[in-house]
Amino acid sequence: MDNRLSLSENIAVVTRACRFFLYNIRRIRPFLTTHSTQLLVQAMVLSRLDYCNSLLAGLPASAIRPLQRIQNAAARLVFNLPRHSHVTPLLIDLHWLPAMARIKFKTLVLAFQAVQGSAPPYLQKLIRPYTPARSLRSASSGRLVPPPLHTSTRSRCLSVLAPRWWNELPVEVRTTESLTTFKRRLKTHLFKLHLSPPLPTSL
Repeated sequence: MDNRLSLSENIAVVTRACRFFLYNIRRIRPFLTTHSTQLLVQAMVLSRLDYCNSLLAGLPASAIRPLQRIQNAAARLVFNLPRHSHVTPLLIDLHWLPAMARIKFKTLVLAFQAVQGSAPPYLQKLIRPYTPARSLRSASSGRLVPPPLHTSTRSRCLSVLAPRWWNELPVEVRTTESLTTFKRRLKTHLFKLHLSPPLPTSL
């Protein structure tokens, strides 16, 4: 079976499950506070969007769009807003990364664990720190071994995507030693990259 087809089927299963939970939460939304709705949505919906989502890394935006629609609906439900409300300010208020960024986040966390030696051995073999032949300043920049030059830029392999995305991170993110600090810095970086706050309106 084509890998992309099987992933598309998996996305369809996830979105159906999420719609079911959104429907049921919406029924009791009048009795919930905004905060309790957020907690419920994160536990029942976002957790399903995030489960093993690194497997979706490298898929085109069109394939991920159903997951983003679910997240948009979830954000509107938290704030009890109508279907066509602009969602970007809501994601910013909730501090939720959009679906594509969440996939990138999970992939880069796996890369961090591989670098730190806490990932399974097979991941540590796929994702390796870059060690230059001579002692250069770049040796301390926390880069990973890049994919071979002949590798297609469209390859979805973790061994290709993870080093490419990792090496694009700011030095202060990829040289972090603590997982907690790395996650915080990575989320801040991706948040700025994918969710630009709206310009303030004139008074």
